[in-house]
Amino acid sequence: MSATKDAPVRVGIAGLGRSGWSIHAKNLATLGEKFRIAAVTDPDAARMQEAAARFQCRTYSDLDDLLGDREVELVTVATPSHLHAEHAIRALRAGKNVVCEKPMATSAAAADAMIEAARKAGRLLTIFQNRRYSPDFMKVREIIQTGKLGRIVMIRIACHGFGRRWDWQTLKEFGGGSLNNTGPHFLDQALQLFGDAEPQVFCHLERTLTSGDAEDHCKVILHAPGSPMIDLEITSACAYGQDTWLVMGTSGGLTGNYRTLRWKYVDFSKLPPRPVDRRPMPDRSYNSEPLPWQEETWEVPNDLAPAEVRYYLDLYETLRHGAPLVVTPESIRRQIALLEKCHQLSPV
Repeated sequence: MSATKDAPVRVGIAGLGRSGWSIHAKNLATLGEKFRIAAVTDPDAARMQEAAARFQCRTYSDLDDLLGDREVELVTVATPSHLHAEHAIRALRAGKNVVCEKPMATSAAAADAMIEAARKAGRLLTIFQNRRYSPDFMKVREIIQTGKLGRIVMIRIACHGFGRRWDWQTLKEFGGGSLNNTGPHFLDQALQLFGDAEPQVFCHLERTLTSGDAEDHCKVILHAPGSPMIDLEITSACAYGQDTWLVMGTSGGLTGNYRTLRWKYVDFSKLPPRPVDRRPMPDRSYNSEPLPWQEETWEVPNDLAPAEVRYYLDLYETLRHGAPLVVTPESIRRQIALLEKCHQLSPV
């Protein structure tokens, strides 16, 4: 499996469903100078034939056969959620580097086993948290870090939709449900903004329109001293969807979605102090003052590469040139422990 520092990374994709095919294979195919799809495996023979025709890759009906392919150096695990930990560990023990789809695992213990397997094998393990590269999230984080909005009091993240779903990802036996399916994207963003404090957690999970036995309506609140409160909603029962982002700060706020953001703020250092005045208001009114708002807007750049592509470009730099790993498994283990706690707090 030795390769020169500028050679394409030879990838084996395990699972050719929506994620393995439409996300991983599709985007890797655009990075031919840096990645090459060398092999695939899937229970569906027709899907493998399609991959062989498109990528001129080898096909294996069994995961162990793919793991035995000496040319494959990176395995992308895109199998059903409940198999992620098992398949990632098998790949690591076979001497492969691993990209594991989200959720990393369905329990913190399984996540720990994955991290230990990577350590023992001396191989790289990373989780496909592509929304860490989403332009709107990166811009929100940048604006918060400028301090223009003051101390951040609350961040509300909304993933609203209305509709029925009836595939395997609606079933608990496969690790399904909106919290495991969609939650890892937004919880990863939330924890990046929350900071290192250990959060206290409120969680409410409910079945609404789903045909399966797992939840499709989620409310998660995180709070801790010194951190902003995080209010996360993921639901299939919202007919009037709201913006993804609402940030409240002591100097201003922000709102918007993945396409556009707007924020406004006040520089209170340029205003007169307002000490408490115990006297009654002369005209019996509430306190009021004109605020010199400054307002800014942002639109997602049209020429920006997809988040999935930028994820793999960073991974290439790690694999070939030793750059620090951006999405470490340890950072995602924290998310898995939180998902597990949410399911314990609000069983469906």
